[in-house]
Amino acid sequence: MANDGTTDNATGAGGGAAAQYAPEELGAGRAANGNGRDVNLELVLDVPVTVSLRVGSTTMPIRELVKLVEGSVLALDRQADEPMDVLVNGKLIAHGEIVVVDDRFGVRLTDVVGPLERIEKIA
Repeated sequence: MANDGTTDNATGAGGGAAAQYAPEELGAGRAANGNGRDVNLELVLDVPVTVSLRVGSTTMPIRELVKLVEGSVLALDRQADEPMDVLVNGKLIAHGEIVVVDDRFGVRLTDVVGPLERIEKIA
């Protein structure tokens, strides 16, 4: 997704120009591709994906790992004020902050990762 609320998609197997879809077009299930033809997005809109939030990580030897007990604290590689990574099926798509909604955790998106940043993260 681009920062302006649109989504970048390739327009075919041959590559081609990227098509821009507004969120309301995606919700309707139809959007025009770069060739002016409608694309039926209904085929994929109900496909379940796993959305997860990466708070941080750490590396430790197994010797320390087996010593962990209830109440142990692990220091992570992320500062407390840094945004968390929002992943869809393991791929970074946004950054956000943890919020509480009706006694449940949630995430407020603060930045949606553009296609170029996604490619840079892979390399």
